[in-house]
Amino acid sequence: TLDAVVVQGGNFIQSIDVSQTDTRTVFTAEQLKELALPRDINAVALMAPGVINSTAYNSSSSNVGSFGGSAASENAYYINGYPVTNPLTSIGSTTLGFDSIDQQQVLLGGYGAEFGRSTGGVVSLITKRGTNEWKGGVYAIYTPESMRSDYKDIYYPDTGHWSSGNHYNTASGNNPANWTDGKLFDLNRLNRSETQVYGFYLGGPLIKNRLFMYINAEQTKTDRESSRVRGNLNGTTASGGSPISAANRAQAWGVYNDTYPRWTAKVDWNITDNHILEFTGVQDNSKTEAAYYGFDYTTNKRDNVLYSTSTTESKSRLYIAKYTGYLTDNLSVSAMVGQQKIENFANPMEGYDPTKIYTDLSPSSVPSAYAGITNQQKYGPTYDFDGVDKTKARRFDITYTLGNHDLRAGYDYFEAVSYLGDGVVGPTGYYWSYGLASNPTAALDASHYVGSPASGGQLGTQGYYVSKNFYAHGGATTVKQKAMYVEDRWQITDNLLLSLGLRNDGFTNYNGKGLAYVEQKNNWAPRLGFSWDVNGDSTFKVFGNIGRYHLALPNNVSVRGSNPSLSTAQYFTYTGINADGTPINPVAIPYTSATSPYTCANGGFSSNVECGYDKDPRTIAQVDLKPHYQDEFILGMERNESESFSWGAKATFRDLKNAIDDICPTECFIFNAGSNKATFWEDDGTGNLVKVEHDFAVDFGTAFPKLKRKYAALDLYAQYTEGGFFGRIDYTLSHNWGNAEGQLNSSVDTGNGGQSDVSVTQDWDLPELMYGVSGSLPNNRTHQIKGYGTYKFNDQWRVGGSAIVQSGRPRSCYSYWPYAKPGIYNGAYYSYCGVPGAQTAVNNPNVTPNADYTFSPRGSAGSTPWTATFNLNVTYNPSWAKGFTLAMDVLNVFDTQTATGYYERSASSRTTVNPRYGQVLYYSSPRSFRFTARYDF
Repeated sequence: TLDAVVVQGGNFIQSIDVSQTDTRTVFTAEQLKELALPRDINAVALMAPGVINSTAYNSSSSNVGSFGGSAASENAYYINGYPVTNPLTSIGSTTLGFDSIDQQQVLLGGYGAEFGRSTGGVVSLITKRGTNEWKGGVYAIYTPESMRSDYKDIYYPDTGHWSSGNHYNTASGNNPANWTDGKLFDLNRLNRSETQVYGFYLGGPLIKNRLFMYINAEQTKTDRESSRVRGNLNGTTASGGSPISAANRAQAWGVYNDTYPRWTAKVDWNITDNHILEFTGVQDNSKTEAAYYGFDYTTNKRDNVLYSTSTTESKSRLYIAKYTGYLTDNLSVSAMVGQQKIENFANPMEGYDPTKIYTDLSPSSVPSAYAGITNQQKYGPTYDFDGVDKTKARRFDITYTLGNHDLRAGYDYFEAVSYLGDGVVGPTGYYWSYGLASNPTAALDASHYVGSPASGGQLGTQGYYVSKNFYAHGGATTVKQKAMYVEDRWQITDNLLLSLGLRNDGFTNYNGKGLAYVEQKNNWAPRLGFSWDVNGDSTFKVFGNIGRYHLALPNNVSVRGSNPSLSTAQYFTYTGINADGTPINPVAIPYTSATSPYTCANGGFSSNVECGYDKDPRTIAQVDLKPHYQDEFILGMERNESESFSWGAKATFRDLKNAIDDICPTECFIFNAGSNKATFWEDDGTGNLVKVEHDFAVDFGTAFPKLKRKYAALDLYAQYTEGGFFGRIDYTLSHNWGNAEGQLNSSVDTGNGGQSDVSVTQDWDLPELMYGVSGSLPNNRTHQIKGYGTYKFNDQWRVGGSAIVQSGRPRSCYSYWPYAKPGIYNGAYYSYCGVPGAQTAVNNPNVTPNADYTFSPRGSAGSTPWTATFNLNVTYNPSWAKGFTLAMDVLNVFDTQTATGYYERSASSRTTVNPRYGQVLYYSSPRSFRFTARYDF
C-alpha cells in the first residue's frame, strides 16, 4: 500500500522489509531534514535509482523526473493516498510544505494490484500527524543572491554560414542583423534570484489518545530578475541599429516576485481503538507578479521606465477524508473520499488595448525603412482564459486474513474536469507576423501548396512576406477512471511470500459537451510478485515481480482533439507597413493548388485542418482504441552482511506494448501508435456515419514502424551505518531505446521545453516523421551514480552530502524531408542532417540534395556531457540553546554548470543552415548557499 512504511532504528538503519515485493525508496522526515538536497519533492525523487531529470519539462520552481525510461507524464503522485497528479497534462503534481512531509516514498516498479495508472513511477507523500505529545516549531530559510554564482550566458554556435565573412548571398544573408555566428544569444549572467521561506508547525492531542491535530504553514518568496529577450543581442542592422525591435527592447528586463503560500492540516480521530477517522487539508497556491522594463544590450543596463505588468496566480485546495475500521481480528475495511480544485488566473497585462492588433515584427525581417516600427499592442500574440481543474476521488478497500492468506479487494474512482482556453489578443481574432525568405522564388511551404513570396509580387520579390494568423482553442474536458482489484498475499512458508493480484481498469474521456470520444473498458492487469526470506531472519531477501500497468489519456488531449480548434495562417506580400505595424496593400500569396485539402474557410491553411468547426466525438478516435500499457519484469536481492553493511542488486526490464497518439493524414485522429490498420467512423457523404477500415501503408504510401520503447537496467546499491555515520551509494547501468519516448516528445525542444501535448505529439502524425527515429531515447542515461549520507560528530555538529553523477543525453540532428512531398510538415522534423536544397519536384523523390545533407538516425549526433552535482551541508545544534538549529547547505559545491540540452534542428529552411544548430539550450543550475534557522519545542 501507499500508507506509511515503518522504518526501524536511528541513523537511517533500515532492516530489509521481507513483506514487500515492490521496489521503493523511502525518505523519512529525519532524512529530508538532514540530507543536502533542494527542498522539493522532485529533487528528492531524483535520488532514487533509475530516476533522471527530464530537463525539457522542468518549471521555474521544480524539476520533473523520468522514471525507468518512461516519459515525464507517466508518473503518479499521491498525498495521503489521494491522486494529485496534474489533472490536465499529467506532468508534475500538487505539492505541499516540505516540513509537513513525514515520508516520501518513491516506488520504482512492482507495486501491487491496488494501485495503477502509472507506467513510470509513483511518488507518495505521507503527511505528519499529531501524537500524544505537543510538538511545534518555527523556521526561516534564506538563499541569498549575493552568494549565488552567475548563470552562464548562451551564445550562437559558429556554423560558418552566418558571419560577415561567410554568409548567404541573399537579402537575408547580406543583412548584418543575421550575422550571428559566435554572438550572444541569451544574457543570463545578470540574472538574479533570492529566496526566503518562513514557516511554523504545531501538533499534539486535542483529546489524549483519541483526537489529534497537526498543522504546518509556510510561505516561500522568491525575488528574481532576468533578461527576457533572446536573439542577436549584440548585433547591428545595416543602418547601425539593434536587430532587437524597439518594442522588445522596451520590455526586455523582467522583475518578478513569486510567492508560494502553503499549508497542511491533519486531524486524526480514534473514535475507538478499532475505528479511525482522518481528515487532511492542503493548500498549494502560487502567485507571480511581474514588471517589465527596458534594457540596453550594448551597455547591459536596464532602465526604470515601466513598460507593463502582469500577474498570474494559481489556487489549489485539497480535502481528504478516510475511515479505517478493524471489524474483527481478521477483517478490516477502509474508505477514502476527497476532492481538489485548482484555479488558474492569467490576468491581462497593464497597457493591454483590446482595440489594437498584435504585430510580430523585428528589424531583421522587414525592409530597413520600416525597422523602427514597434508593435502597438503590448500583450500577445495570444492569451489564456482563466482556467480551473476539479478532481474528485473515492476508494474502498477490504482486507481479510484467512490462514496464510491476506486477501484484499477494492474499488477506486477518479474524475478530473478541466476548463481552459486561449485565443489571439485584439479585436480581430488574428495577428500579423513578418518574415524574410532567403530565396524569394522558393515556395514558403510547398508541402501544403503555399507559393513563393515572389509569386505575390510587391516586396515579395525581395523575399519579404507577412502571415495572418488565427488561433483559438478551448472548452471543458473530462476523464473518468474506474478500477477494481483483488489480491492474495500468500505466505506459502515462513520464508516465502507470494503476491497474486489482478486489476481491472476502465477509462472514459469526454469532450466539452459531455460526450464520450474514447471509452476503454475491462483492461486487465495481472500482478505477480514474490519475496523469499532466504535465511529466515530478514538479512537476505530475494524478490521479483511481473506486472502489467495501464495509463489513461489525460484531459489535454481533448483541448484540440475533440473540441473545436482553430489554427490557420495565410501569407501575403505588401508594399509597406503602417505606423501601427499592419501591412499596406496586403496581397495574398497564391496557393499552388486550387483544391488543397488544407485550406480553411477563412482563406488560411492549416497543416492539421484545424478550421474551428465542431467535431462528432465518434469520429475523433480509432474504433476499439486500446489503452497505453506496459509490461514490467523485476528480479532482485538485498543482503545484510552485518549490522552496519548491506547491499543489493536488481534487474529491470520494461516493454511498452501499446501507446496512444494522433495520426494526421489531413485532420488529426487518435489511434494506437505504430498500427498500420485501423477502423474509424466517417461520414459517407450523406450525413451518415459508417465504419471505414484504413490501411495506412496504402493511404500514405509508406507504412508506420511498429511501436518500440524498451528499458533495461541493472541497479546496485551499498549502504553502511556505523556510529554517527550513514552513507548510501547507488549505481545504475541502463539502456532506454526504441522509436518513441511515450506520451511526450522532448526531441522538439528548442529552448522553451519539450512538446507537452500529451498523447498527441508530433510523433506518429506521418510515417515520414518516424523514419530513422529508432535508437537511444531522450531519457537514456547509460550510467548513473547517486550517493547521500550524513556524519554526526557529536550532539551538536553534523555534516551531510548528496551527489548525482551521470552520463549524458543522446543528441540527434533533424532537417527537412529530402523533397517537398505533399502533405508532410514543412520544417526540420525529420531524421536527416544538413540542408536539402530547394527541391520542389513533389513527384520526384530522386532529387539531388546538398552535399552536406545526410540521413541521421536518432542519437547519431553524440551525447551531452556527463553531469556531476555535489551538495554539502553542516548543521549546528547548540547545547546552550535546546531545540535551536542552525544549518548551511551548499548546492552544486563545485559550480559545475554543464550543458544538458542542445538545439537539434540543422536547417531553418530548405536552403539555409539554422544559425542555432548545436547551440546549448540549458545549463545545470549554478552554485547556491542556503541558510536555515529553526526552533523546535
